[in-house]
Amino acid sequence: MPKPVLAWDSLLLILTNVVLLLSGQTLWKVGLQKLGGFSLSSLSNLSSLSAFAFSPWIMGGLALYVIATGVWFAILSRMDFSLAYPLQSLAFVFGVFLGWLVFQETVPWTRWAGVAVIVFGVYLVSLPARP
Repeated sequence: MPKPVLAWDSLLLILTNVVLLLSGQTLWKVGLQKLGGFSLSSLSNLSSLSAFAFSPWIMGGLALYVIATGVWFAILSRMDFSLAYPLQSLAFVFGVFLGWLVFQETVPWTRWAGVAVIVFGVYLVSLPARP
């Protein structure tokens, strides 16, 4: 039997990384909503900057990104980059679902079609190479 392109432990690492990234982005979105948004001009305002720096939502998202980076290092150590990086696009797929479910965003059919294209692309990338 041919060896699968993606071992279960590698798939688990990819999914863990995707969940960490999405969780971090979700915390940032909630934090930004609570802080009234963000603009580049707020970088020059010390009180705005400190509000972002000390927001548990923003810091929590940053902490999850640090952990996700460690998981990404483990992924890169065991998988081809040309396989691992496209698999990360699953974050876009789950991100659309999170926007729809958690943030009550209206998702047009064109975005759902894009999600379907991404899923099909992930499927193609994960197929074993044929000689």
